[in-house]
Amino acid sequence: MRGAPPALSLRGVSKRFGAALALDGATLDVARGTIHALLGENGAGKTTLMRTAFGMLRPDGGTIEVDGAVRAWRSSADAIAAGLGMVHQHFMLIPAFTVAENVALGDRGFFSGYDPAAAAARVRHLGEATGLVLDPDQRVSELPVGAQQRLEIVKALGRAARLLILDEPTAVLSPAESDELYAWLRVFVSGGGTVVLITHKVREALALADDVTVLRRGRTVLRSAVSDTTEEVVVTALLGEALPARERAGPPQRADAPDIVIAAQSVTVRDTRGTNRLRSVSVAVHAGEVLGVAGVEGAGQWELLRVLAGRVVPHEGSVRRPEHVGFVPEDRLRDALIPTMTLVENVALQRAGALRGLVHWSRFTARARAITETFDVRPRDAKRGDSLSGGNQQKFVLGRELDGSPAAIVVENPTRGLDIRASADVLQRIMDARDAGCAVAFYSSDLDEVLAVADRVIVCFDGHVREVARNADAVGRAMVGLP
Repeated sequence: MRGAPPALSLRGVSKRFGAALALDGATLDVARGTIHALLGENGAGKTTLMRTAFGMLRPDGGTIEVDGAVRAWRSSADAIAAGLGMVHQHFMLIPAFTVAENVALGDRGFFSGYDPAAAAARVRHLGEATGLVLDPDQRVSELPVGAQQRLEIVKALGRAARLLILDEPTAVLSPAESDELYAWLRVFVSGGGTVVLITHKVREALALADDVTVLRRGRTVLRSAVSDTTEEVVVTALLGEALPARERAGPPQRADAPDIVIAAQSVTVRDTRGTNRLRSVSVAVHAGEVLGVAGVEGAGQWELLRVLAGRVVPHEGSVRRPEHVGFVPEDRLRDALIPTMTLVENVALQRAGALRGLVHWSRFTARARAITETFDVRPRDAKRGDSLSGGNQQKFVLGRELDGSPAAIVVENPTRGLDIRASADVLQRIMDARDAGCAVAFYSSDLDEVLAVADRVIVCFDGHVREVARNADAVGRAMVGLP
């Protein structure tokens, strides 16, 4: 549909938050019937720009055009009525509601004429059409993060969006689920739909998108058809320089067998419906190693990681672990950070149950300051969790959990929402912790990340766990239950 007016055009958009200039004359043109990748480092302005396009923020300057017509949104409701839909990186769901209720919530007449059967049928129809299958009667509070992500996409589609803005949509999806989403997006655009894909994954963008735009420090620094650019050009535009190569070093050689720091023996875990999510699983994590964990969503890794971290008590079996195990969950806002509290308070809350007597706030203040400096959390003068971008929240959580050199740490999707520079730094810090003797259990929905950092790999399938060779073929076969 080249030659037609852009489905979305942003011209000279600027936006300030106090003294911080988030957008500085940013420009974006999205051709109808295409997938357009929007890339940039954490804090580059990607999400701010698209929230402006979606009517969640009012620009301080610049124009928004949809299908060639200048628009001035009063709210996101206007953008939705014009055919825009946005799937946010931080989910906009009501945990106490069911899947069907969340999908129906944005429709007119929800409170006066909600039909549960019709809403459930609609969710099933959308699932069949997209491959994003969900149980319409399940409460969101019971859904793992990957299923919540699928629900957000289904919500947008349920509002008949013609232009979808997806903010890191594959961050918590398994490779198979990501492939299904990619296939559906291609079908969506072939039927006249348009997609803006906010992503930190350069290779994903170049493999999937038709066009790419790169933001750096609130400015548009690259606009190109994917066919006319290269990975090196995009990375240089992202960072302002080429990303140095980083080789993976193996664990330090030890003369004796490393100590077992965490040992789970014959562990069984059941969900609220009585279904076994883990079935008599035994796992050991040694000092000075990264134990990689892989598995498709729902295979049991969620329960296993929380058993290892001490967040879930098994129904059967036993677990031996240190008194304190660091934990970086995949959903930082639900399980790791209270965004309306200060960073100092979030540090103090890390082991609040073990605190006794007076709280020495000066110590927590010093720790928070050291974490933001060591892990390059920006802005440096941030006071509260909600003043940080998603990627900087993630760096803060990881820094807090690694602070004090814990004997063991469990991490889930630690690079979720991070740009390529920050992702490389996070993975290196995890390996540094391993080299210092920390026992690390590491899960990522990105199999390449697991293979990049793991010294051993275990795969979860149908509640069972087995160790496999550290290569993509062996891990991939085990993830689908093949020998």
